[in-house]
Amino acid sequence: MKALIQRVHRASVTVEGRRVGAIDHGLLALVGVEKGDDEAAAERLLHKLLRYRVFSDAAGKMNLDLQQVDGGLLLVSQFTLAADTRKGLRPSFSSAAPPADGERLFHYLLDRARAAWPRVESGEFAANMQVELINDGPVTFLLES
Repeated sequence: MKALIQRVHRASVTVEGRRVGAIDHGLLALVGVEKGDDEAAAERLLHKLLRYRVFSDAAGKMNLDLQQVDGGLLLVSQFTLAADTRKGLRPSFSSAAPPADGERLFHYLLDRARAAWPRVESGEFAANMQVELINDGPVTFLLES
């Protein structure tokens, strides 16, 4: 599994004109599921999402994690993260998990995140989503499990 995370001042997801998820200060995580991913990969990714130190401490160093700053987590499914872009001018999605597997693992991650942290929001799997954010920094990392 992959997650492109961005430290945000705020972020939201809209589907067909209705807001389905929003957070204030925290992390926006665009999540891609690849073939071969399983629940253990989702657990490892969740651990990183909650504990990755990307927030500044009093000295301005990135030493604090999402839980330490009491931030929100917005999870958005994004199968295009599984694209192979090494060759040509068109992405290949051959390494992406089949839709049913991707949906199952994304919802597993979402359910586990909600059980572990009270401020978790999400988009809608396989929907055409509009994601708005104000990146803080900018700070962006690609996490892989």
